Amino acid sequence: MSMLYKEIDDFEAFAYHQKQFKKITKKDLLGKWNLFFFYPADFTFVCPTELEDLQEKYQEFKNAGCEIYAISTDTHFAHKTWHDISENISKIEYPMIGDPSHALAYDFDIFDEKEGLVQRGSFIIDPEGKIVIYEVNAGNVGRNADELLRRLLACQFVYKHGNDVCPAKWQPGNQTIKTSIENIGK
Repeated sequence: MSMLYKEIDDFEAFAYHQKQFKKITKKDLLGKWNLFFFYPADFTFVCPTELEDLQEKYQEFKNAGCEIYAISTDTHFAHKTWHDISENISKIEYPMIGDPSHALAYDFDIFDEKEGLVQRGSFIIDPEGKIVIYEVNAGNVGRNADELLRRLLACQFVYKHGNDVCPAKWQPGNQTIKTSIENIGK
């Protein structure tokens, strides 16, 4: 079943963010754009490369009005430990949510029962709390922060300009397609 336009469930989770533990709820997401970036586990191989890639683009996501939440089934305590001992992970400025109960993993339908971990999933959530883009990758294939940012910006453009759509490889400033009866078949 598709997750598109699914409103996320109410939730309460704890994150490690800015050297503190913080409670995050659905209410914290509403009214702004969010990226839920699920990764299998702390202290692994592909995950830190993805988290670093996101950190390099974090300011651009923030400038676009989007918060990033990195999420795994580890606890927020494990996130702190990883942050404290890893030179690369210590640079991360966005919240790292712990989901040891798997509540978020089940809500986003990416919990791998066999492995006991989440799959590598990216979810862009609009200001109303609805999923507007998502992808789930095989565990051994990393994601690209540039493409996630491009998709976010396209979603924001379409959200603001309801009769326009963004073609393949669209970038901000590029031409869009007007959706009207006159343009069908052109």
